[in-house]
Amino acid sequence: MSEYANGFSHHSTDQKLHLAPLSRLALLACGRTGADIERLVRELRQKTRREQRPITWADIETALMASRIRLTDDHRYRLAVHEVGHAMAYTLLETGTVYAVTVGGSLNGSIQSFGQVEFTPFHDRPQNDDWLMRTCAASLAGRTAEQVVFGETLAGSGGDPNSDLARATRLMLAAETQLGFSDVNPLIYVSPEQAQQQLLYDAELRNRVDARLKRAEAMAMEMLTRHKTALTAIARQLADIGVMSGEEFQKALALA
Repeated sequence: MSEYANGFSHHSTDQKLHLAPLSRLALLACGRTGADIERLVRELRQKTRREQRPITWADIETALMASRIRLTDDHRYRLAVHEVGHAMAYTLLETGTVYAVTVGGSLNGSIQSFGQVEFTPFHDRPQNDDWLMRTCAASLAGRTAEQVVFGETLAGSGGDPNSDLARATRLMLAAETQLGFSDVNPLIYVSPEQAQQQLLYDAELRNRVDARLKRAEAMAMEMLTRHKTALTAIARQLADIGVMSGEEFQKALALA
């Protein structure tokens, strides 16, 4: 999870977002590093110095918006469905607190994805097999939301070691090899590196991990299908405004 940028206020003309002064810029800055923000402000200082005026909060918002990737309406909505699927799973499966949901990446190079959910996992819940399954379901919920709404998925759920599919697979592999939840040799611990290698060559282990992933996917599918109206309504709202605070997301979910 990335950190919020701090220290910004602004005067926004965007009447769609009823955010406190700091919140709009903080949400727009989601996913950026401190170095990204420092570079943006430095470039703004150079620009406003040439114009012989001070930096305004509107300047910062304009710069943050300008650096976001331009998307077609269809692509933006698909990405919104994916991110709202995650946010709904964290909330309704009770695995974490959502603080922000965004669509549209940065052109600065620090963001590799086109969308993001900022959340804090619950650490006060019993970490049993049910918790593990719900956590995995939340990881798969973006992809599953795409299936529920469009009947197909984009490639963004996989492709790199930090992707949704990679995280879900590691979690279910750990259940079978490290966390004691397997029905086969549950007391044997296998290191993560060895387990990854074993997954390549052990068809029985691969099938057990796959079965767990399918159960988690079915959990997410059942929840999102039941709340499909909310999923599509909130996704359209997110696609329209680009950023949504956790409070706004919760209100939208309650009203949908």
